[in-house]
Parts: sequence; C-alpha cells; structure tokens
Amino acid sequence: MMKKLTRLLRHRWSGDALVRASIAAPVLQKLTHSVQSSESRHSGEIRILIEGGLPNSYLWRDEALEQIVRSRALAQFGKLGVWDTENNNGVLIYVLLAEQAIEIVADRGLNNLVSHDTWQHILQAMRDAFRRGAFENGLHMAIDEVTRLLMAHFPLAAGEHNPNELPDSPLVR
Repeated sequence: MMKKLTRLLRHRWSGDALVRASIAAPVLQKLTHSVQSSESRHSGEIRILIEGGLPNSYLWRDEALEQIVRSRALAQFGKLGVWDTENNNGVLIYVLLAEQAIEIVADRGLNNLVSHDTWQHILQAMRDAFRRGAFENGLHMAIDEVTRLLMAHFPLAAGEHNPNELPDSPLVR
C-alpha cells in the first residue's frame, strides 16, 4: 500500500514539473523535424508521446511497474490511432518521465518483421542515454533506429510520397 501511495505522490506532484523541466520548445521542434525527415524516407509513421505521470487508475494496479507502463503504452498506441496506418507500420515511442520508463510499440506490419532483441537493443540505448542525462539524444537515436527499420522494410518507391497519417510533433502531457 505504501509503495502505491509513494508512486501516486510522485506522479501527481512531480510529473508535470518533470515535463516542463525536461522538454523545452526547441527540443520539441527538433524532434518534430526528425520525425518529418524520417517519414519522407519510408511509408511508416512515428508518434512520440511523453507523459509526466500516469493517470490514477494505472497507479493503483497490482502489477509490476513494467507491466503498467507497457499497458499504458499499448492503450495510447490505440487511442492515438498509431495502429490505424495504411500499411500497419506505425510506431509509438512512449516516455514516462515520473518513472524514467520507456516503451516502443510497433504495429503488426513492422513488429512481425523485427526481432524482440532488436526492440530491446533500441530501448536499452535509450535508457542509457536518459541515465546520462541525454534525453534529447536518446529520443533522436530511437527515431534514427526506427527509421532504419522502416526504411529496410517499408521503403518509398521512386517518386512515392508518404501521406503523413499521424501528427509529427511529440505529444506532451
């Protein structure tokens, strides 16, 4: 019970402050530009969601933190429509600042072509960058790695244009 209460307080009181301190407007602009540049080279869609803290309904669950974060990322993958791209190749990069947790959720079109180890390697590189305080670099590295995967499996044909099915700017809340 005490663990849940501590988590609740961390998410309510430090979540919003962490978002404001971690994500400056120029960083958001650079991330938006990286997503736009990426999507000009393949037919996939990349969406970034950065949350300061989880909603209360997630904080009272009797699950391991990793399961809670994964559950939230999957829910947002659906809610944001990342699953609903023409080629089933949308990717959500999810960051939960209050827990310093990250998840990547890829739609079945890409996920079926990429090994679990590859996704874990990308996540570990992001975690390492975040631990060093290189938040922006970690996100750019993840975008670059996801771009590499999408280009390998969903390249644009000569003269083809990605219709941009999802917003390119990170969603921060």
